[in-house]
Amino acid sequence: MRGRGVSPVRNSYKKRDSRKVIEDEHREQDPINHGCQPGYGESFLDTVAALRPSLHRYCARMTGSVMDGEDVVQETLFEAYRKLDKFDDSRPLKPWLFRIAHNRCIDFLRSRGVRDEAETAAAVPEAVPPVVPALLGIGKAVEHLVVSLPPKERSCLLLKDVFDYSLEEIAELVGSSVGGVKAALNRARTKLSESAPKGKSARNVSKELKQIMQLYVDRFNRRDWDGVRELTTADAQLRVAERFAGKFEEASYFTNYERWPWPWKLALGEVDGEQVVVILRRGADTWTPHSAIRFELAGERIERIVDYIHCPWVLPAAKSFVLTEPS
Repeated sequence: MRGRGVSPVRNSYKKRDSRKVIEDEHREQDPINHGCQPGYGESFLDTVAALRPSLHRYCARMTGSVMDGEDVVQETLFEAYRKLDKFDDSRPLKPWLFRIAHNRCIDFLRSRGVRDEAETAAAVPEAVPPVVPALLGIGKAVEHLVVSLPPKERSCLLLKDVFDYSLEEIAELVGSSVGGVKAALNRARTKLSESAPKGKSARNVSKELKQIMQLYVDRFNRRDWDGVRELTTADAQLRVAERFAGKFEEASYFTNYERWPWPWKLALGEVDGEQVVVILRRGADTWTPHSAIRFELAGERIERIVDYIHCPWVLPAAKSFVLTEPS
């Protein structure tokens, strides 16, 4: 799970990359390396590096947000790493990871109050006559349409039309039968062919959050670190995806930005309809979007920061992205 172009600062978050966070925070509950074959952890991480883009693509489309998708990927890899000693290494790793990712996505959607119409509509038989829908786009076009579907139909359509899984593989992954998968695919394709999907509306952003984010951008760009600290609560939490999770005050956050190997600045923007702070990277003659930072408030202070600077694949995967101030 290595970031790109970040070797000068790889270990500066107190040497707490994703693997170290897992080992430090869960050693007493589940000693990761105990019982695992020598070198198996390294093999797992190497394999994950190759599968990570497709995992993120799937989770982003299931959750409807590239940042929520990245958070689910992090949880998926965390869970998979903890369960390595229980994994049957005679079986392929990819379906196992996708099954964990799928279950995490369903948990996420349930926590957001999303209903799975396919699972609750008990009166609908699994054997549904084939439907010939109007011509649908596939690949990326389908990816951006499926957010309007219930979770089971969404996952089946993604896995079949985007990731080219077989019906049998999908059935095993989502915990259904082949007939159930066929039914979900038919319902999904019919719905998409019969109605134009509505674009995701921008989320309501409080006036306080906008003001705090603008102050954060202004002070961060001036390297006014004391001023940035004044915007956070005393027990503010920081998560730098793939590097650090803990108290904001315990992280070498500002130092790492000062040592970053290329010029950067922050700006306000929207990703998939969500107001965020955008990290801009200086190129030869212009500033280009690199990644994003999320915030949660408690009153008029920041209580949680999630920084995706080590995940440059997040913004390119977004359905929509807008800078809300000149770059």
